[in-house]
Amino acid sequence: MSKTYQNILSNTDFKPNKDWLQIKTIDMHTGGEPLRVIIDGFPELKGNSVLDYRRYCKDNFDNLRTALMFEPRGHPDMYGCILLPPNDDEGDFGIIFLHNEGYSTMCGHAIIAISTLAVEMNWIDAKEGENILKIDAPCGRITSFTNVKDGKVIGVRFHCVPSFVVGLDRTVEVEGLGTITYDLAYGGAFYAYVDMAKNNFNFDLSTDSYRDLITNGMKIKHAVMQNDTEITHPLEVDLSFLYGTIFVDNTKQPSGNDSRNVCIFAEGEVDRCPTGSGVSGRMAIHKKRNEIDFNQTMSIESITDSVFIGSVVSEQDYGSFNAVIPQVEGTAYITGMQTFVIDPNDPMKDGFILR
Repeated sequence: MSKTYQNILSNTDFKPNKDWLQIKTIDMHTGGEPLRVIIDGFPELKGNSVLDYRRYCKDNFDNLRTALMFEPRGHPDMYGCILLPPNDDEGDFGIIFLHNEGYSTMCGHAIIAISTLAVEMNWIDAKEGENILKIDAPCGRITSFTNVKDGKVIGVRFHCVPSFVVGLDRTVEVEGLGTITYDLAYGGAFYAYVDMAKNNFNFDLSTDSYRDLITNGMKIKHAVMQNDTEITHPLEVDLSFLYGTIFVDNTKQPSGNDSRNVCIFAEGEVDRCPTGSGVSGRMAIHKKRNEIDFNQTMSIESITDSVFIGSVVSEQDYGSFNAVIPQVEGTAYITGMQTFVIDPNDPMKDGFILR
């Protein structure tokens, strides 16, 4: 056996240079959509609320967001989160979300994943049956219910923040597409929901149309942003922006699921899962149209065929809106554990993106 190979076998413990920043993560996916959970090594964020922490991170450590989300450590569709103290003693923890464009207000797939991880990592004293977590996201408090059977997580459901419809069947002119009909709704984030049956597209919601979905989703997003003056949250200005476009097929799917949607969000990211905040907004739309009632469910599949189950728990007034409290159900899995190092001498230490 060669000496070099013997050295390889006997020296497998990596010893980082003392000048390198080390950040530990646990990677997961929910319905195929990635989540990089930052658990150690990220500089302390200052503030008194999740929104404060988000602003502080954006102002002071945005280079670490790009380092962990962008290439070469991530990719254009990477998604991440940082766990933080809750807004008050009633909460379990806070969370902020990271992606290729910046910081989102709500992320259902992350809530499902982090609720799963809380049990897997023994962060909570989990019991058989449902385990409740109160999670403070930038959009508000989310209550999740992690179902444990024989010591294993078999699923998570969560109640989102009040979700509401701003307008149905609105229209906007989009270059290359003509007049587009969309619904504007909020489910922790604002989306333009585009019904495939109400618009004449030359693409579908399959992986074959991946590039067309990105291009046209971004065209619609920017057109709505420029022309719709009602993308305004009733209570918090930091939540008042359009996060993405969701293409919707409301017909019964060959799989037996009730519907299919594909979300194009941030800077052209394609959600691999059905989009938890997007499904929350859809529940508000379907309730508004009397297409779903309390105690009814809707199965919604994604571009990867993964499925979330949506339903409506209750109704309430929220500012000037009649809102619903949606419930979204899904499953998540751990895919790996990493220690990333950031070498200050690396010219690409802050990351880059190629599309």
